[in-house]
Order: sequence, then C-alpha cells, then structure tokens
Amino acid sequence: MSQRVISMPAGRCELGFARIDITPPAGIYHRSWGAAKHDASTGVHRELTASALVFTAPETKAEHALVSLELGWLQAGDLQRLSDAISTGTSLPADRVVITFSHTHAAGNYDPDRLLFEGGSLIPGYLDDLGARLACLVEKARSAVQPVDLAFGYGRCDLARNRDFWDDENRLYACGTNPDRSADDTVAVTRVSDRGGRLVLTLVNYSCHPTTLAWDNTLISPDYPGAMREVVEKETGAPCVFLLGASGDLGPRYGFVGETEAADRNGRQLGYAALSAMEALLPDGTEMRYDGPVISGATIGVWRHGPVDAERSQRLGAFDDAVMTLNLPLLDLPTQTELDRQLAEWTSREETARREGQDREAADCRARIERVKRAMRRVETLPPDRKAAPYGVTLWRIGESVFVLVSGEPYNVLQRELRARFPATAIVVVVLCNRGTGGYLLPRDDYGKGLYQEEAAAIGPGGLEAVAGAITTRLEAWGLK
Repeated sequence: MSQRVISMPAGRCELGFARIDITPPAGIYHRSWGAAKHDASTGVHRELTASALVFTAPETKAEHALVSLELGWLQAGDLQRLSDAISTGTSLPADRVVITFSHTHAAGNYDPDRLLFEGGSLIPGYLDDLGARLACLVEKARSAVQPVDLAFGYGRCDLARNRDFWDDENRLYACGTNPDRSADDTVAVTRVSDRGGRLVLTLVNYSCHPTTLAWDNTLISPDYPGAMREVVEKETGAPCVFLLGASGDLGPRYGFVGETEAADRNGRQLGYAALSAMEALLPDGTEMRYDGPVISGATIGVWRHGPVDAERSQRLGAFDDAVMTLNLPLLDLPTQTELDRQLAEWTSREETARREGQDREAADCRARIERVKRAMRRVETLPPDRKAAPYGVTLWRIGESVFVLVSGEPYNVLQRELRARFPATAIVVVVLCNRGTGGYLLPRDDYGKGLYQEEAAAIGPGGLEAVAGAITTRLEAWGLK
C-alpha cells in the first residue's frame, strides 16, 4: 500500500533558555597550536557565549541542564570545578548537568600548565568567575521555563570534509582535507516554539572541527559558529545555539589559516544551510497527508497539512533519560616517567636550536613539546590500574527525538549509524561533554594506521562500537524506531 502520510520528528516539553557573553580579556593565554609563535591573544574577533538550556520532564518535573560553552576545552580538574559550581549554585544533581564545548581552537588555552606563560596569570580569575556566572545562567534559564514544541529536521552542508589525508610523497597521514573519503554533511536543526507558535530558539547541530583559524591567528574567536549564529539570528529574530556533533575525523574544507574572514565565510555557509533546513520544517502539530487526485492538465496528487492524530500527539510528550558509564578498552599509553623523559629531551633540543639560531628546528621542537604536554594530560586522568576507561553517555528522549550527549570526540560514523538504525527518530549527537574519559574514539579498523587521532586518544579499538551498541540497546528499550 502506498504511503499516505509524511511526518517529521517532533516533541513537546518544558524548556528555558538563557545566554551570556563569556569573552575572556584580550591578552589571556591563547596558544592552542604547536606551530603557533605567540602565547597571548592580541584582541577579539567575535564574542564568545555561554548558553543554558533547562529541559523539564512534563510528568515528573525533573530538570536537566545543558550548558554549551563557546570554548575549546578544559582539563578534567577545571571542568569538574565548573560542574561543581553549577550543581552547587543551582542544587541540580550533578548527573543532570551536562557541559559541552563548541571546541573552537581560537578561544584560548586554559590548561593548568600555562599559568606561568604570557597571559597565563589571567586564567585562574577567568575560570573562577566563569563558574559563578554559569550557575546564575542556569538559574536564569530555569526561571524562563515554559511549554514548547520541538520540530526536528535535517539539511545538508559540505563545509565539513574528512581530514585523514594520506600524503603519498611523505608517506604519512596528515590531519587535513581528504577529498577521497566521505564526510557526514548532515545539518540537524531543532526549532523550539512556544505554544503560541512564536520561535523561541534554534539549535544547530553540525559535525566539523572549528579549526578554520589556526597558528597564525592571534585573536579570540568562536571560529565558524560565530558567523553561523549571526546569520540565523538575523533571519529568524531568535537566539541560535551551536552544538558540535561527532566530528573526530571531520574538519572544514578550508581551514588552518589566520584570516578571520575565512571563519566567517565558513560560518555563513553553515548558517544558510541551517536556514534552508528550517524552512522545510512542518508547522507544529501537523503532518502531510495525501488528499487525493485532482483532474487538471494532468492528474495531480494533492498533499495537505493536517493535525497529527491523538495517538501520535500523546507520544510527542514522552520524556525519558538515562545516564550510563561504560568501561571501554584503553590504549597502551606511555607512562608519566616516559613522558617526563620526552619533555626533557625536546626542551633541551629547543634550547640548543635557539642558541644556534636554527629557528625552524626550534619551532618544530616547541610543537613536539606541546604534543608531549597534551599526552601528559591524558595520562593524568587514567585509572590507576589502566585496565579500562570510564566513558559517560547521557540520553534525553523527548517525543520522537533523542539527545545523545557523549564524552570525547567520536568519529562521525557514530551518528551515521544511529540515524540509520532509527530513521524515524531525530538523533542529535553532542560531543565533548563532561563525564568520563575524553580524547578520540576511532572505528576499530582505523587504529594502527598512524593517524593523529590515535596519537591523541586514550580509548582503544572496539570502544566506539561499544558506545554505539549501548546507545542502540537503550533506544530500542524505549521503543524508538
């Protein structure tokens, strides 16, 4: 029998939103790239924001907060203090507060080992102030909670490209645009409207590392999400929040540059794609139904908007949540002693190169030192027995959608597989959340190739597949399709 109804995923809940400017002071420590020659930022390209969304379950009235920061990352200790400040300041249980990052690499680097460098003295005060401000932000969002309708849709944008490029000439993998491997070009949009039909908020979920701006940029910047927000907000008149999807292997087609206009171009491209997807959404509470043939110059098959039926309407108000901690396999990582040795060796080589006027060699050594310091951060957070890594997954099911909130940076295959398994459900994957082990999650077959992502990973082969399997099991238990 032919299909006579076309619907789009939807949901209903109570939601509150608030946003603040969290742009750090110019001059704060900024260097996030091994190849960078500067330490402190010299100015601001665009403001950085923090957004709080508070979801309230219709029946239980349980509150769940999502705090999205236009920052790159925070190390485990600082992130825990930030989470504690929000939970304490709002009395929300810790497992109901999720913090995520846009992952812009141009926002500044606030790692604890940067405090003695130029601009590093500004870091502690900025982070201390940020915790208190975010607690107030969540409280403001709680006070704004109201009944809303959610509409979900997908668009397309080819800004993101696979970034595992095989360099034949140098016989190595470089982290840059690979035209020979497919990338997820899905733009997932969420329209949030009040019960009067007024647009309250737009969520744009897209998978692409915000690495347009790299070592030649000295300005604080949200990278491409900044211009994306501007485009969508100018057109819709409502706030827009960017949520980074699974993008461990994805980056902008044109990136690793210093000119801020490149980041703005990338952002406008995504913004226009998001607006296109928004225009395709059905009116709240409706679906398309075949209305029968009309005889004209041709026999026309007419489709009309009509209200959803009572059974489906009741499903739209469903709200479920799950918090899981998975134990995933660890890679065989170097010990702290080995990393201390590497740091001493590269530091000595840099000093020698500078004395001898070998600027290129000194810059390469400085980049190697950056890699070792990052490896040290990963080792510091591992369990003492090094047998397994705790990995956090938070799921919020709202009507015909699921927000999948995960740690670290999974490859995009995670969301592609979930969407393929549950085609009638809107899947919104949000990464770099604040529970469990960070780093990259690669598909099993991509380990052992010499990819950068494995070098920067803690979780070993099979981890990504285990995460996908655990999420699938829970969504099936909820009866999603």
